[in-house]
Amino acid sequence: MPTEDYSEALRVFILNASLRKESLNARLADLAERLVTDSGALVDRAPLRDFPLPLYDGDVEAVDGIPKSALDLSGRIVDAQALVIVTPEYNASIPGVLKNAIDWASRVRPQPFKDTPALLLSASPSPMGGHRCLLALHAPLERLGALVYPETFSLAAAHQAFTPDGDLTDRHLQKRLTETLRAFLASSIPTHREHF
Repeated sequence: MPTEDYSEALRVFILNASLRKESLNARLADLAERLVTDSGALVDRAPLRDFPLPLYDGDVEAVDGIPKSALDLSGRIVDAQALVIVTPEYNASIPGVLKNAIDWASRVRPQPFKDTPALLLSASPSPMGGHRCLLALHAPLERLGALVYPETFSLAAAHQAFTPDGDLTDRHLQKRLTETLRAFLASSIPTHREHF
């Protein structure tokens, strides 16, 4: 991805929602991080395993408050100007651990997702590439005020999709991911300049 001329480097938080360290989505997050960094943006990256959370329970919240991990996750989202979520698909939908993290973060005030541009990526061994998960993920994020980018990227047959260097074996898919990230970053800049 050619370096863009960002007069003020965009801060991007990449959240890898897979818990497995060697997951296909971790590899996709690696590639996304490299492409975003090459664009001139600043990347903050974390796996969801860095934010361990109990199942959301209103009674627990009433007694103990919002867990520190939920506050930490919310803080990372707020500190960024754009959010990229890279997630696996579980049973044609959102992984429970990701939905639980979103539910906890939604209790933080001010709402961390509000007005945050968000791009959704997924990698899966299946022929659908996690596309159904990304469709399902739109609803809670948009409900919380995130500006979900209309184009997503789902990598099918991901177990065969990466070169040893971490690029995609299909050059057309590599180009599409690069262009999707570039367009997302470009669209995210004016949204947040009013907050500088």
